[in-house]
Order: sequence, then C-alpha cells, then structure tokens
Amino acid sequence: MLRWLVVGIGDVTRKRVIPAILEEPRSELYGVVTRDLTKAAAYPGARAWTTLTEALQDSNIDAVYVASPVLFHGEHTLTSLRAGKHALCEKPLAMNYPEAQSMAREPRAPGQLLGVAYFRRLFPKLIRAKQLIAEGVIGQPVLAEANCHGWLESEERGWLRDPALAGGGPLYDIGSHRIDAFNFLFGEPVAATGLRSNAVHQMGVEDSASVLINYAHGVRGIIDVRWNSRVRRDQFRVIGTEGEMVLDPLQGGQLRYGDREEDLPIHSNVHYPLVANFTAAVLDGVPLACPIGDAIQTDWVTAQVMK
Repeated sequence: MLRWLVVGIGDVTRKRVIPAILEEPRSELYGVVTRDLTKAAAYPGARAWTTLTEALQDSNIDAVYVASPVLFHGEHTLTSLRAGKHALCEKPLAMNYPEAQSMAREPRAPGQLLGVAYFRRLFPKLIRAKQLIAEGVIGQPVLAEANCHGWLESEERGWLRDPALAGGGPLYDIGSHRIDAFNFLFGEPVAATGLRSNAVHQMGVEDSASVLINYAHGVRGIIDVRWNSRVRRDQFRVIGTEGEMVLDPLQGGQLRYGDREEDLPIHSNVHYPLVANFTAAVLDGVPLACPIGDAIQTDWVTAQVMK
C-alpha cells in the first residue's frame, strides 16, 4: 500500500488526482495540504495540514503528489525528497530550466522516485503511435503538428494568469503536454524556438504561443496553443514520407493511418493510469511513465521559447 500526501486541493486534484488515488487499489489518500482546511472536509478519512513542512513530520507518508502552483513545484518537490518521500510533481516541472535542472540533480536514496505528471504518455493511442512509427507505417516521420485552442474561463484556475505563480500561460499549461508528447515520440529535442503574444487578452502571461522544435533524423514539430479561441481544437498528427497518422482529438481514443482506424479509448480519469503507474513503480519497480530525466527536456524547449 502506498500512502499519499496531496499538496493542494484545486481543480485538478479534486476532479482527477484524488479520485484516482481513492480508486487505485494499492493507494491510500493519507493526507492533504491546503491553506483552506474547509476544503479537506470533503475527505474525512484523510489527515489535513496547512503546511508541507508540518505534514512531512508524519513518518507514515510514502509519496507526495505536488499540485501547488508552478512557483512552488521546486520547493515542495525538493522538500519532499529531502524528507525521504517519493514525489510525483504536476506539470510543468518548474518555473524555468535552471530550476528544473536543480530538481533533477537533487540526490535521491536508492529506489527513491521522482516523476512528473505527463499523463498523455500513458494514452494507449500515443503508445500505439510510437510503435507504428517505429515500424515505418508512414515511412520516415518528417513533421508533427499539434494545436490546442480554447478559452481560459475558470476563475478557480485564475492563478494561471499570474506569471509569478504560473511562469507562463498556455505555453506552460497546455503547451507542455504537447511538447512532452513530441519528446515521447521522437526523443530528445535538438533545437527549439517560438513566439508568444497577447493577441486578445491583456494579462501577465501570453494568451497564445507557437513552438518550433527540431529532432534528430529530420523530424520537425510545430505546436500552437491558445487561450483566445472560443472554437475548441485538439489536433495532433504526424506526417511521414509515405503517409500520415492522425490522432485528433488528442484527448480521445481515435488513431487513423492510411485506410485504417483504431479505437484505443483513454481512461475516464486521465490521472488514474498515472497514479497506477507511479504506485507500481514504487511497489513493483516498473518503469516510470515520465521520469525526471525526460521531463526536463520539456522545460528546455520552454526556455528556448521564453527567451
């Protein structure tokens, strides 16, 4: 049994992370950290603290899920690791690439794990796409495109508009997932650049960002993410010398290539496979879906766009 401490009771943890921990058979929601203890009342079986330092004095905690604003990811993750706990950090890993590097360099005890919540790596269709690309079903991949457009409406996630808390806008929020998906498919990025702008909204972070990434073997990735479109888009495709593979919408189960279509549904709670994978990694030694060494590559790409 893995006893979890969840740091932060916000939109993602209430809707996905905590339900995943409660559902996963070898996980236990041991406690939560929240500035507002009234939020903890929704989880009567869990202990509650207002600070992580206070919570970590409890030796029964095995793993910490860090879901505080990005500003605190580094601090909360390193504090958890130094207390001897496993840590699973929400994305993006850090406010900037140097901070991400410092998290990756932090000494860990043998078997102590640090993962990052890029849950799309566990989408069955993304795993299948990687397999098919390796088998050459579309020839040599040369171009990957991803668009994620929408409108930031939730006031509960209003902190995402504050660069001091979030680091950036859609580049950090929804863009990081697409960058990581490209890295999962094509390996380590070798060059990157991009543009950010406030085309509609005047706020502290950008409302749109476009990213250009080069990978080895001639693959180029293009990502466009927006909080300024009332028309929602979740497009993802890979073009090869002999065909293309379409994964639209990325948050779905459809995978099309040539004249074939496969239906590979995702879990109704996209964080459940992530929690299950981390639990199995701790208890059984299975590989982490996204270890720290993979995650910092996304922070490196982001840093090139932020220049």
